[in-house]
Amino acid sequence: MGEAKIVRPTFVIAISGGVLWLMLLSSLAAQDQQAAKLDRVLQKMDDAAAHFQTAQADFVFNQYQKVVDETDTQTGTVYYRKSGQEIEMMAEFKDPDRKFVLYKNGKLQVYQPKIEQVMEYSAGANREQVESFLVLGFGGSGQDLKKRFDVSYQGEETIDNIPTAKLQLIPRDAKTLSNFPQIILWIGLDNGISVQQKLIQTQGDSRLAKYSGINLKAKIGNDVFRLKTTSKTKFVSPRG
Repeated sequence: MGEAKIVRPTFVIAISGGVLWLMLLSSLAAQDQQAAKLDRVLQKMDDAAAHFQTAQADFVFNQYQKVVDETDTQTGTVYYRKSGQEIEMMAEFKDPDRKFVLYKNGKLQVYQPKIEQVMEYSAGANREQVESFLVLGFGGSGQDLKKRFDVSYQGEETIDNIPTAKLQLIPRDAKTLSNFPQIILWIGLDNGISVQQKLIQTQGDSRLAKYSGINLKAKIGNDVFRLKTTSKTKFVSPRG
């Protein structure tokens, strides 16, 4: 009978060290690939932002409330217009309740025709932060996204037959983080525009927004960005 071979500890350590080193190299290579993919998506968003002027899209908002385990659905159309650094947005909610949300000149107005009331909110010192949310995936650049969020690439998904890149955003601003600890964007790989967004709140509530029929060359007149109020409409500010 042949003499049994002795496996020396140093040999085992060398093999183990080699395996760990290969695993480390593989992990670093995967991270580099993810970083490269993220950079391409952010560059696509930069390109979209550079040429962004108007946008029109239909939306479906699903608001989930964890406490009652219920989801409320709202549908409508949203309009965007950008001129220089100025951004205007009008969201027309059609179902279940008609409502208009207008952002213009640093002021947010919520008009409910049913009760003939407009709630007005001034962005004030928070204007930059408010507008960064308005253009989140809709005309906002990738570089601005990196300034305000820790952004990570989460792979690719197809949403309604549209190839998208899934991005996870963690707000850098403490106040925003306390309200929305995580935001998910699905960015169209062809145009750098958001197809779907999910805002996750601290208490477990969330809002999923899905956009369809996106038109980046829409001819939108001034009339769209004006509330059609009546003589009976009351204008109310939360601060009096």
